[in-house]
Amino acid sequence: MGRVLTRRWLVAALALALIVGLLGAARYVSQRGAERAPAAHSEEAYRKARLQMVSTQIRDMGVADRDVLRTMESVPRHAFVPSEYLDRAYGDHPLPIGYGQTISQPYIVAVMTELLDPDPTDRVLEVGTGSGYQAAILADLVAEVYTIEIVPELCAQAGERLDALGYENVHTLCGDGYYGWEEHAPYDGIIVTCAPDHIPQPLVNQLADGGRMVIPVGPPGSYQVLWLIERDGDEIRSERVMGVVFVPLTGGPH
Repeated sequence: MGRVLTRRWLVAALALALIVGLLGAARYVSQRGAERAPAAHSEEAYRKARLQMVSTQIRDMGVADRDVLRTMESVPRHAFVPSEYLDRAYGDHPLPIGYGQTISQPYIVAVMTELLDPDPTDRVLEVGTGSGYQAAILADLVAEVYTIEIVPELCAQAGERLDALGYENVHTLCGDGYYGWEEHAPYDGIIVTCAPDHIPQPLVNQLADGGRMVIPVGPPGSYQVLWLIERDGDEIRSERVMGVVFVPLTGGPH
C-alpha cells in the first residue's frame, strides 16, 4: 500500500511540475512578446529607444555637437527603415533598404553631420538620398537640403516619405550625384553617403568658399577612408578622418 501511495505521489508531483513548467513557458513567451510589441507599435517605445541610441551609440562614442545630438534624438529613424526591420531601427548597425542600398549606422550619420559643421543658414547638397534619413537629419539643422538619388525607386520613396513627414526644406532629384546639382550651387556643405573611388571634381567645383564636404573614398568591398574636404578660396584642403565601409557610388564617368 505504501508503494502504491508513493507511486501516486510521484505521478501527481510530476504532473504538477509539468503544469508549472507549461505556465512558466507561457508566461515567458507572453513577456517576450510584450517586450517586442512596443518596439513595433508604441511611439513612446521608439522615443526611448532613440534616446538610448544617442546616449550609448553616439554621445558615448565622442560626438559632442549639441544640435546634432538633439536632432538625432528627435528624427524618427524607424520611419526610414523597411517594416521588416522595425525592431532593429535603433540598433548600432546599417540596415538594408532595398536595391542593394542601406541606411547608414547611426554613429556614422552623426559623425558625418558633425564634421559638416552645419549652420542654420546653410544650403547643403547630399549625394545618395537612400531612405531619406540623412536628409531629414540635415533638414533640422540647415536652411535648405538638396539631395540626389540615382535609384529611381528609392528616389520616389524618399521624396514621398520626406513630404509626408513635413520636411518642406528638402528637395529631391532623381539623377547621377557624381555631377552634383549645379542649378543650386554653390553649397555651404556637401555630404556624400556612397563611396566613389576618387573625389568627384564636379562636387569640389560646387563647394562654396569656406564650405565643407564629407565623403567616403575607396574601392567597393575594400578599405575606404572618410575625408573632410574644405575650400578656402582657390585652396582645397583635405583631412583623413577614419576608416569606413559604404556602398559604392554607381554614377559618374564610365
